[in-house]
This record gives sequence, structure tokens and C-alpha cells, in this order.
Amino acid sequence: MTRETARDKARTWAEISLGNLEHNYRALRACAPGSRFLATVKANGYGHGAVPAARRLAELGAEYLAVACLDEAAELRRAGIETPILILGYTQPELADEIVALDVTQAVFTPELAQALSRAAGAAGKRAKVHLKVDTGMSRLGVLDHEPELAAAELAALCTLPHLEPEGIFTHFANADGDEGYTMLQFTRFLDVLDELEGKYGRGFEIRHCAASAAVLNYPCTHLDMVRPGIALYGHYPHPDCEGLDGPGLRPVMSLYSRVAAVRDFPGGTPVSYGCTASLGGDGGRLAVLPVGYADGLHRTLSNEGGVWLEGECRQIVGRICMDMCMVGLPPSSAVRPGDVAEVFGERLPVERHAELAGTISYELLTAVAPRVPRIYLEA
Repeated sequence: MTRETARDKARTWAEISLGNLEHNYRALRACAPGSRFLATVKANGYGHGAVPAARRLAELGAEYLAVACLDEAAELRRAGIETPILILGYTQPELADEIVALDVTQAVFTPELAQALSRAAGAAGKRAKVHLKVDTGMSRLGVLDHEPELAAAELAALCTLPHLEPEGIFTHFANADGDEGYTMLQFTRFLDVLDELEGKYGRGFEIRHCAASAAVLNYPCTHLDMVRPGIALYGHYPHPDCEGLDGPGLRPVMSLYSRVAAVRDFPGGTPVSYGCTASLGGDGGRLAVLPVGYADGLHRTLSNEGGVWLEGECRQIVGRICMDMCMVGLPPSSAVRPGDVAEVFGERLPVERHAELAGTISYELLTAVAPRVPRIYLEA
């Protein structure tokens, strides 16, 4: 099926610009020219499609790919992607043999998982690559690093298992897009434990990494051996302050569209949608019905608040967003017809505008675009 046919057959669809993805990759790579590049493709490539995104990023030269879980790693391997993959999140020790069989790298922060990986690798006649996870202030996963001596002892013990290859060590910043002081505190803690590991245990690591999108853009001192951008790869800044006067000029990769299903005129006072939270004025009004709803990823909190780009303007959503549809207001003079295309978000209506109205972040709205929404991949 051609792109044009796929677009013509779709009620609602997302267009993914692989050209913009390439632009963002090159711009971010230029921010950290001395570091390896780990491209984060977890959560279905932030909603953009993990396999097409990973394949293009690997072709461009990304040395590593990052996923959140074993299932995401397996999807990439099934697609024939051979680039090294790091699982950032938790995997049950009982699945250690699958990690080894897939030849992926696992984040390790507990003796139980480290021991299971060592046993599985030994049984397969292999060595399992691992990256040790250090918690410097995210309070999530990792060996707690508030006391470098204790953290180093715990990390060094994980490295002694016979069939592990401790290739890397990393941490994650909690507020690199908002608090320089706390970010530098975390970075200092990370460097302190690295010094302790080197000085007391003679343990160094080929790959030290801690810079996700915000730190790649804001803190060059944190780039170390590898950077791991996520949201910025897909053309969105973690926070407006990250753009700066000399920002890399990121380009959004995804645009979401829907096709007008109906245009209807109603008398004054007509209620609209579930709960009758909106009604048309005394003279009545015209509505366009769009086949996109919260099951497609259009956040329900945008009801009566958000809008879509239609007929050269932002048209407000009227009434509650339904599971599969929503209604938008039109002026009496509108020439909109069934089949016309509305941009839900994209070049004219940035996803950040929806995120602000919904009280959330662009990450959530991008990853919320449902699997039933076809992705159409464009080179330009």
C-alpha cells in the first residue's frame, strides 16, 4: 500500500517524518561530538514506532538503543535490528536466560538479577553485558549513592560475578530541565562513586552515562562517554528553557491528523456530547464531527479546551471528547466538508499547546497515540 493510499483509507492517522528524525539526531550528535550516542526508543519510540525509528537511527550511526523492558528489546531483535540494546528498566531474574539469548545489555542494580544473569550466561557459554544503575537522587531504581563508600562496595560486589561483563555504569537526573543545583549534586555523587570504584577496587567502565535530553542540551559537562536523548530525538524540548537562543533547532517528527466525518447545523440551545457540558448559543451553530477520540490518544481533559487546526484556524473542541470522536465548532460561513483534513497536532498546532491545556507534558500525549492509529512514514 502506498503512503497516499494509506492516508486516503485512514479516518485518523499519524505522519512520521524520518527526515526530521534524522535532522534531530544530527543536531543532538553535534551537541556531544565526543560521546557515543544511545538513542532512546522505549514506549514504541515515544509513540512514533519503535522499529522504524530504531532502524533509521541505527542506519545513521547510533551506537546503542535504549528500551524500557525485555519485550521492547525482543521486538527490535525480531525486526532484525542488531545494534546493541540496553534495557533501562526492571527485568525479573527468572527471565535472565532470555536476556542472554537476545544478546541485549541489562541494567543491573540488585544481586538477585546479577546472579541470575551470571548463571544464565555461564550455562550458555557466554558473558552477559550489564550496565550498573546508580540512584543519585531520582529515588527510583539503582544502588543508592548518598554514601559513595557504601555504594561503591555494593557495586563492586556485583562486578565480581564470573560470567558478567560490566561494560557500563549510569545514573538518571531528576530535574535537569529545572534545577541546576540538584543536577550538579547528582552529577557530583555519580563522579564520587566512580572515583571510589576506581581508587579502592580498581574498577573502571568503558561507558559512563547520565545525560538524557535535558542534560544533553543544558550541561555539556555531563556528557561523559555516552549521551542518551529521548524526547529531543523526536523534536520536542523537555522544557522551553532548554531551547535557548542557540538551541539545536529541533523539528517535530509526528503530526496527527483526522478526517472530517460530518458537518452539522443545530438550533440554539442544543447540548453537545456526553454530560451536556456544552450547548450551542441562541442562534444555533455548526459543528464538524471528527473520528478521533480518547481511544486514539486525544486526551479527554482537552474537552471544551483544546482545538484542532481546520480551515486555516484553530477550531475549538466543543463538548466532551468521546472514545472515538469529538466535535469542533465552525462559524456559519465555514466551507468545511466531510473528507476535509484537520491537524490535531503538528506543525501548525504544536503538541505542547495540548499538553499545557491538559496539564501534562508532550511525552504523555505522544506516547498516548494508540496502536490503532496508523503511522505513515515520510522521508521529508
